[in-house]
Amino acid sequence: MADITPELLLRAYALGMFPMAENADSDVIRWVEPKRRGILPLDGFHVPRSLRKTLRRGSFVITADREFAAVMRGCAEPAPGREDTWINAQILELYTALHAQGHAHSIEAWRDDRLVGGLYGVSIGAAFFGESMFSRATDASKVALVHLVARLRLGGYRLLDAQFITRHLVRFGAIEIARSRYMRLLADAIARRTVFYRELDPVLVEPALAGEAVDLQSTSHTS
Repeated sequence: MADITPELLLRAYALGMFPMAENADSDVIRWVEPKRRGILPLDGFHVPRSLRKTLRRGSFVITADREFAAVMRGCAEPAPGREDTWINAQILELYTALHAQGHAHSIEAWRDDRLVGGLYGVSIGAAFFGESMFSRATDASKVALVHLVARLRLGGYRLLDAQFITRHLVRFGAIEIARSRYMRLLADAIARRTVFYRELDPVLVEPALAGEAVDLQSTSHTS
């Protein structure tokens, strides 16, 4: 599928599909359209108690959109239970182009100026399509996910697509729904306008998750 463009990629997401390469060295990319879809309900997102303690300790410095390509490369690294990757050179190029256009975002977790975890995904309207995450330090990707959800809630997002359910995501409240319901949620979400907050004071994360009013006047964002 050498003719895939960023524009085609966005249209595919709006139709409920996403691409995956066979492996890192393969030129074959297939479109995936699950019959049942994993989502993380933004109004039912759960942060485990132990992770809340990690958040309050400030174990990581969290940024957004600072090192998008590096996050993708981190997600492509072998990990226990994921020895191979679906992120090949073309996937990396396509999503980096989406990021340059403002349609894809990353959350980075740093420790001692080292990138130790993060995640990335695609944004269309009020829908965020989570693609992948990685961790080189305990809880790094989990903290990145919490910071992502805080930004999505504050920005008015309606749908956080997790693609597939994992035991890891179930701990945060992920559920699996039929494609028909997913498509209704998707249609509603992509028709809306939202804001993605690149910068967010860490002290606002827990209030954002709790639905409390927060002052965002000095916060940088993209729309």
